[in-house]
Amino acid sequence: MNQLMLDMPQYGPWLVTHKGDVSCRLLADRHYSRQTIGSPQFCRPGRNLVLRTAVGDAVWVTWSGIRDDGLQAWECTIFRNEAGLRSSDMIRAAITATLAEWGQPPQDGIITYVDRSKIRSINPGCCFRKAGWRRIGRSKHRGLLLLQLI
Repeated sequence: MNQLMLDMPQYGPWLVTHKGDVSCRLLADRHYSRQTIGSPQFCRPGRNLVLRTAVGDAVWVTWSGIRDDGLQAWECTIFRNEAGLRSSDMIRAAITATLAEWGQPPQDGIITYVDRSKIRSINPGCCFRKAGWRRIGRSKHRGLLLLQLI
């Protein structure tokens, strides 16, 4: 069941919400990175900016915490778009929201990891690249595609 919110977007399609948002948890349950489906916790420990659409058909989380990859960056830990909106536009709006809420990012900007084996697209990460992100490598342990926005 989606948790409805007033249709008063704060940043384009996005509303700022919280780590316990039920609609966001349900979207996270359908995301390939979800580790424990049904768990009320869908965000990492640390500072999280959770965004959702008014009807609860898209979620974005920017995370800031202790990193083990050596980067000084914020990370998009989940982006799931089941709305009828273009993903690259939603990513740009989520970045606008993140900068408005948190200020300037650390020196390595904002990153995200994409698991190529879990994406149906022949061009994994395409929506991020169309939003201005660039490929900077792969993760050391699982070989995930690493994208960055500075």
